Amino acid sequence: QVEKRLELVKQVSHSTHKKLTACLQGQQGVDADKRSKKLPLTTLAQCLMEGSAVLGDDSLLGKMLRLCGEAEDKLAQELIHFELQVERDVIEPLFVLAEVEIPNIQKQRKHLAKLVLDMDSSRTRWQQSVKSSGLASNLQPSGAKADALREEMEEAANRVEICRDQLSADMYNFVAKEVDYANYFQTLIEVQAEYHRKSLALLQNVLPQIKAQQEAWMEKPSFGKPLEEHLAVSGREIAFPVEACVTMLLECGMQEEGLFRVAPSASKLKKLKAALDCCVVDVQEYSADPHAIAGALKSYLRELPEPLMTFELYEEWIQASNIPEQEKRLQALWNACEKLPKANYNNIRYVIKFLAKLTEYQDINKMTPSNVAIVLGPNLLWPQAEGNMTEMMTTVSLQIVGIIEPLIQHADWFFPGDIEFNVTGNYGSPMHVNHNANYSSMPSPDMDHADRRQHDQARRPLSVATDNMMLEFYKKDGMGVRVMDTSWVARRGTSAGRKASSTPPAAQPPAPPAELPPTPHSPIPEQSPEISATPSPPPTSFGFPPGAER
Repeated sequence: QVEKRLELVKQVSHSTHKKLTACLQGQQGVDADKRSKKLPLTTLAQCLMEGSAVLGDDSLLGKMLRLCGEAEDKLAQELIHFELQVERDVIEPLFVLAEVEIPNIQKQRKHLAKLVLDMDSSRTRWQQSVKSSGLASNLQPSGAKADALREEMEEAANRVEICRDQLSADMYNFVAKEVDYANYFQTLIEVQAEYHRKSLALLQNVLPQIKAQQEAWMEKPSFGKPLEEHLAVSGREIAFPVEACVTMLLECGMQEEGLFRVAPSASKLKKLKAALDCCVVDVQEYSADPHAIAGALKSYLRELPEPLMTFELYEEWIQASNIPEQEKRLQALWNACEKLPKANYNNIRYVIKFLAKLTEYQDINKMTPSNVAIVLGPNLLWPQAEGNMTEMMTTVSLQIVGIIEPLIQHADWFFPGDIEFNVTGNYGSPMHVNHNANYSSMPSPDMDHADRRQHDQARRPLSVATDNMMLEFYKKDGMGVRVMDTSWVARRGTSAGRKASSTPPAAQPPAPPAELPPTPHSPIPEQSPEISATPSPPPTSFGFPPGAER
């Protein structure tokens, strides 16, 4: 049984030794220094350190390369120590077992077989000598030759006995030492565990340093990143792309026809988005292309992982937009606004205030609150469920327009007070002034008083037909909508009904701004003396005659 196990153990030990040797990354049998030079990890560490020296520590990549290079070098040293220990405590003993100890026992077994043959041969010769002397089998042969043969036979038998005893002792020793042989593999696992523990400790030590360097680095991309993460890294209240685009548009885009609707040049848009990601914008370069700026703002809002108006409040926004009573609907929208997280509230307030200011120029830029809500609404709020974009936009986009449009129309009711658009002071943008709820088209602020009055008189009121035109405009805006819910137009009712439905509620949860009428229960805004002295013009599609105050 032992002889059979000997050959099997020899085969297994030889195979394990061969495979284990192949796992070594360093050159076997050389000292630590020579082994280190040819180790792949050492080569990698040297490459990283050289790259760090080329890039310098003033760049984030240079710092990362240096920290990683130092970590890889320490890992290489641990690997060398591990391999030397495995080689000493596992690989060499397995080699001795497979190539020395077991072969010696097998040689002893062959030697015994040879001795047995010699003993048999000497016994045969002695027996032949006895026969040839003619003596009987029970008598001892006489003579010198017979004595010599007998002594040879006895000596051969003695050698066989000694060899057999030695072989038996070696085999019993082999069986007894099986525990020691098994211990080689326990040692292998223990050494591996210790190596991995030390390597893990090294990595856990360097990882916080790497993360700290990245977190301390201010130049992080903002597109496609969570809003709060971007604000925390940059130390801002308003997202950089939002403020940059808004302040630039205030300078050069307020009177641009079809702003946010006309598609910009793809290459210009891509370049501007990349520049915004680096927090570097050349205002002069883009002042001649406001559509690219508007496109970048839409892209930033759309690429946020979560819409500015949040997934959590999505159902509440939609339910608020479905309330038929105007005052209750606006009150519900106001309640939803108040539930927004602080970062989202600050940014949606900033964006809505800007869009309200944009609509002051609607006679020039053709961007009424309805138009703005159509093209920007889906970038401010969308459902979380994934699905076919066209179907999704068909079913919910009109509801979203019904949410965004009143926010723009009644911006100063939802978000009372003035706002400084140029938060960082890097742009010469004007301060937003409360525009007295005049949501119909505004003349250019550069006009003198006489020109402004003439402009007001020449202005044509909007009608339901204009709303139909806006829906057609929405269909062509590239939103992927093909089936339009025209009942949205019908629900707006007559001019008088629209006028009443667009009026903000008389009571506001916070303290009402100064522009609100003194009579809190009147749903119809008061008219200025100038307007009331003349026949009232037909109401606009937003419920307010030109020049009407809230």
